[in-house]
Order: sequence, then C-alpha cells, then structure tokens
Amino acid sequence: MKEKFVLFKDLGIIIVPDGYVHGTRLDSFRKKNWKRFYYYNENIMDANFPNPSRILKSGDKLWIRAFKQIVFGTTTSEERMAFLATRKAVFTSAQGASLILEQKRDQLPRGFYYVSFDKKKRLWKDADGYHGTPYVRRTLDGDCRFGLGNFESDGNDDYCLLCFCE
Repeated sequence: MKEKFVLFKDLGIIIVPDGYVHGTRLDSFRKKNWKRFYYYNENIMDANFPNPSRILKSGDKLWIRAFKQIVFGTTTSEERMAFLATRKAVFTSAQGASLILEQKRDQLPRGFYYVSFDKKKRLWKDADGYHGTPYVRRTLDGDCRFGLGNFESDGNDDYCLLCFCE
C-alpha cells in the first residue's frame, strides 16, 4: 500500500507550561495573543472545546511532528486520523494547537495549514452541523492564522497533520 503522508517537519518537544489550566486555556490564550494574528476564529474558546481526547496538564511533554500529504487529490479526515493513529498520536484539539503557536510558531514552514485533529464527537459543531477542526496557518509572508476547518471537508497537500506523541 502506498503511503499517503510523509514527515514534513519535526518540531521537537513541547512542554505544557506551569500554571496551565485546561478549563481556561483557550480564552486566556486568546486574550493574551489575539493581536499577534492576522486572523483568529472567535469560536476557538473553552466553551466550544471543553473535552479533547487528551487533556493536557502542566509538565506534560509531547513530541510534535507535522506530516504532509504526498498523494494527488484529497484525503478525508477519517483517513488522516487513521494515519495519525498508526503513529500513536494523541488528539489534543485546539489546546494543542495553541501550544504549537506559543512554542513552535516560528518553526512552522510557511504556506501551509497545520491541523490539530480530534474525534468528531469531541469537536465543536456549528449551526450548519459542521465540526470545527482547529488549524494553524502560516502564510508565505509570515502572518499567522488560528482558525477552524470542517471535519467533513477533505484536505489536500496544503494541509499538514500535527502529530502529538507522548
């Protein structure tokens, strides 16, 4: 079977900082950092992402890698999550993406979306029934976006998978 994804960037280790509080992480991150972003989706808040598959705690260390799609066409979110499962990834949702922005932002190659997946049932659902999948986007000129894609939408080779491993 042909591989669909390959290692694009090893971002090394992130450490969940002292004082990290899961229940207020996203709101406090936004308050502190939103001016640093070209775009920040207002729906990335604690109330919308209260229960990721892996709840982070102060002192946790996670190895972060970004994998890029190498096959022509699109892949589904289910295919992407199945690939991450083969790497023994843990799903940290928006909270994990916020730590990438805080600790590894300048290491992300420009021009790509970096998606932080979680199980569909754990993602925020909008009024149209789509499940918000958090992503970080580094534009070619260096601007940064913190947004939400749709779990129901397919991805292509502009999208990289954030792989969080313990």
